[in-house]
Amino acid sequence: RNYVLSLLARYLLEDGDVSRDIKCTMAPESRFDCAKDRLLSQRECEERGCCYAPLPGAEGPPWCFYPSVYPGYKMGPFTPTTRGQTATLTRATPSYLPRDISTLHLEVIEEAAGCLHLTLKDPSSQRYEVKLPGDVPQKKADTLDALYTTEYQSDPFGFIVRRKSNGRVIMNTTVAPLLFADQYLQLSTSLASSLVSGLGEHYTSLLLDLNWTSLTLWNRDMAPHADANLYGSHPFYIVQEEDGLAHGVFLLNSNAVEVMFQPTPALTWVAIGGILDLYVFMGPDPQSVTRQYLQVIGYPMMPPYWSLGFHLCRWGYTTTNTTRRVAQRMHNAKFPLDVQWNDLDYANKRRVFTFDPWRFGDLPEMVEEFHKRGMKYILILDPGISSTSPPGTYPPFDDGLKRDVFIKNATGHILIGKVWPGPTAFPDFTNPETRQWWEDCIRDFHSKVPVDGLWIDMNEPANFVQGSVEGCPDGDLEHPPYTPSEHINIIRFTFLISFYTFNKNINVPKTLHAHKNALMKVRGKRPFVLSRSSFSSIGRFSGVWTGDVRSDWEQLRYSIPAVLQFSLFGVPLVGADICGFGGNTTEELCVRWMQLGAFYPFMRNHNDQQNAPQEPYIFGQKAQAAMRSALNLRYSLLPFLYTLLHHAHTAADTVARPLFMEFPTDPNSQTIDRQFLWGSSLLISPVLEQGAEELAAYLPPGTWYSMHNVSYLTIKGQYLLLPAPLDIINVHVREGHIIPQQEPALMTTASRRNPFFLTVALSAGGWARGDLFWDDGDSLDTFEMGNYCYVIFIAGQVVSDPLRLNGALDGLVLGGLQVFGVPSPPLYVLANGDKVRDFTYRSDTKVSSVLALPMSEEFTVQWAL
Repeated sequence: RNYVLSLLARYLLEDGDVSRDIKCTMAPESRFDCAKDRLLSQRECEERGCCYAPLPGAEGPPWCFYPSVYPGYKMGPFTPTTRGQTATLTRATPSYLPRDISTLHLEVIEEAAGCLHLTLKDPSSQRYEVKLPGDVPQKKADTLDALYTTEYQSDPFGFIVRRKSNGRVIMNTTVAPLLFADQYLQLSTSLASSLVSGLGEHYTSLLLDLNWTSLTLWNRDMAPHADANLYGSHPFYIVQEEDGLAHGVFLLNSNAVEVMFQPTPALTWVAIGGILDLYVFMGPDPQSVTRQYLQVIGYPMMPPYWSLGFHLCRWGYTTTNTTRRVAQRMHNAKFPLDVQWNDLDYANKRRVFTFDPWRFGDLPEMVEEFHKRGMKYILILDPGISSTSPPGTYPPFDDGLKRDVFIKNATGHILIGKVWPGPTAFPDFTNPETRQWWEDCIRDFHSKVPVDGLWIDMNEPANFVQGSVEGCPDGDLEHPPYTPSEHINIIRFTFLISFYTFNKNINVPKTLHAHKNALMKVRGKRPFVLSRSSFSSIGRFSGVWTGDVRSDWEQLRYSIPAVLQFSLFGVPLVGADICGFGGNTTEELCVRWMQLGAFYPFMRNHNDQQNAPQEPYIFGQKAQAAMRSALNLRYSLLPFLYTLLHHAHTAADTVARPLFMEFPTDPNSQTIDRQFLWGSSLLISPVLEQGAEELAAYLPPGTWYSMHNVSYLTIKGQYLLLPAPLDIINVHVREGHIIPQQEPALMTTASRRNPFFLTVALSAGGWARGDLFWDDGDSLDTFEMGNYCYVIFIAGQVVSDPLRLNGALDGLVLGGLQVFGVPSPPLYVLANGDKVRDFTYRSDTKVSSVLALPMSEEFTVQWAL
C-alpha cells in the first residue's frame, strides 16, 4: 500500500499533464494554509507551487493552500538501534522558507505499549532540546503488546498512527507537508475527533473551538481574557474518540508555538525553534492518557496538609497590624483560616528579601504569633532583583554580582529590565551557581522571617519595558521571520530572547525547582510553592493559580475549565483568586465564588489594592453564613482531598476531574465544563449565573446522593433542575464510594485532631469502597519512606482494613458514619459486635450512627434489616 502511494505521489509531482485543477480540488475545510508565514498574492502563492482560490469573507479557510500532493522530504530506509529505529530524511530542493534545513534525522522509539516517541532534528547542527526530569519508561515496548501501529509514506514523507484495536487513524501527517527551517518548524495532522482539550494556558472552554482558530503558547504577563496567550505553556492535548477511547499528543518544545485548528478536524503545529519532539499516548481511556503523559513529565509533588486549608491575601494589607487584624477578624467570625499572606506591601522599596522597617518592622514577631496560633504565613517573592541600591546595601544584588548569576545582554553586561522595584536584574536559574545563590538568599531571609511557603509571581518573566531599559537588538531572535497569528511581540511583557543562554519557557520549571529545593533545605519540611507562570512538568515542584482574574460572573464560569485543564497538565494543586483579583466583587458573586472555590484544590481569596474589600467577614450575616458553610464543608472533606492528592502524587490520578474522564462513554459528559468531580466520588455543581436560585445540573448514569438534603436520584444520565438558594452548593456522592471526613475547625492543626466520620454511598448491590492516606502532613517523602498510614474501607457492612500504620492515627477515632442507600430502617446497628444505641434512620435511605472507634484498629459496623 505504501509503495503504491509513493508511486502515485511521484507521478502527480512529475507528470506535467496532471492539471493544477485536479491537485487543487478539495473541500474548503480540508485546505492547509500555504501562506502561514506571511500574506501572499496569487502570483507569490503559485510560485510556491500552492493553490490559490479566494472565498467569501475574511475568516475561515485559507485562500493559498497546499495541493493534494506537494514536494517535501524523502525518507530513507530504517536502521534498527538499541532505542528503536532511525532514518534520514532529505529534500532535493529547498522549501520556500529562509534557512531551510535539507537533511533531517528521524528517530522512532516505542517507549511503552501505549507511548510512541518520534523526534525530527537537524543532524548537522545542535539545536535546543528540552530535557525533562520525568520517569519515561526505558523498556522498549513489545510490538505484540503495542496499542498502535505505524505506517510511513516515504515521498513526500509522512506517518500515520492507528489504534491497533479498531484501525482508527490517530494521527496522519501526510495531509500537509513537513517543513523544517531554522526558525520555522511545521507539522500537520488529521484528528480522530473534534473533542479536543488542552494546549494551555488560555481563557477557553474545556473543549477547544476547531473552527479555523489558533492558540499561541508563549509565557507572558497577561490577565486572563479571550484570544491571548497567558502565563503558561503546555503543548499537550487530549482527544476523546468514540466508544470512550482517548489519546493524547505532546510536543516537547519550549519555543513560541502556534497551534492552528480546522474543522475537518485537523491541526497544524508551528514552532519557531528547537526540534520536533513528539509523544503519542494511546490511553486507551482518558485517565490512562494523562497517566502516560505524566510518566514523561513527572508526577506531581505532595503538598503539605495545611496548604489545603483556606488562604487569605490582598495587595493592600499595608502594615503588620492590618495583617494581624484581618486574621483575627476571620477567626472571631468563626471562619476557618490556615494561611495568612502578604503581597508586595511588606517589602522595603518593593525589593524582595527585605521588609519595610516602619510598616513591617515587627514582621518576624507577627509570623511567630501566627505560628503559635497554629497558622502559617506566606509572602510574595518575585524573581527579579533590584539593581539600583547603593553598593553594599542590598546583599541579594551585591552577592549575585560577585557570583555571576544574572542574565547578560549581547555585550556581556547584565541585562536590566524593569519590574516593581524599578530597574531589575534577572537570575539565570539554569546556572547551578544561581540556584545555590538563591538558596542562600532564602536561607538568610528565613532566618529573620520564618515563612512557611513562597509565592512566585512575575516569573514568565514579566518585564515592564520591551526587552531591556537599553532597548533591543534588531535581530532574528527578537524579530523572527514568523510570529504566531495573535501577532504577539515576542519580547513584549518579557525580555530579549538573544540574551538567554537557554530557552525562556523551560526556565520556569527550573526556577520553581530552585524555589522548592531551597525551601525544603531551609525548613526541613515539605515545601509549598505557588507559581503564576508554568510549563510542562511544573506540577513536580509547585501549585499554580490562574492569575489576575476579574471579579465578574464570566470569569467565575471560566475558572472551572482553567482548573480542569491544569489537572490534565499534571498540576492538581490549582485554583483561581476567589471573588476575583481585579475590580469590585458583589456579595452574591463572592458567595457563589466561595462555594465554588471550596472545591478548588487550592483555595485562596485575593484581590487588588484599589478594590473594595472582599474578606468573608465584610459581608452581611446571610452571606457570611453561606460562606462559612462552604468553608466548613471543605474542611470536613480535607482527609478525602488529601487522599486524592496522594493518589495524584503516586499514581498520576487527577483530583479535580472532568466528567468525561470518569464517564468516557457517556456522550453528555464529553462536553461539560460547568460541573466537575473530585476524584471519582463527588460531583460538584456550582451556581454560575447571577440571581439563580435553581440549577440545571447533569447527573451521569447511576445513583447519586445529595450531601445537602439526603435525597437520592437513580438515573440513566440526564439534566435535572436542582434547588440552589444562596446558602447551598449542590454536591452529590456517587454510589459505591466511601468518603473519609473529619469534624471541621478554624485551622487544620485543630481539625486534624478531631474525630473522623465516614459518608458511605451504597450501590444498588449494597457495596461501597473508599480509602484514607494519613501521615503527619508536613514531613518529607513520607510515602517514599513508608512513614504513613493507609486504611481501606469496604461496605456491605462497613469494614476498616488498616493496610499500613505508623502511629499518625493513634488517638484518633471514628466518631460516626452516615450510610446512604439503606432501603429500610435497621432493627439494630452493631459496632465491633456491640449494639449502638445512638443511631437514626431518615429519608428512606440514610442511617447515621454516633461511634468512638479507634482509627488505628480494624473495625466493623453492620446493621440488620
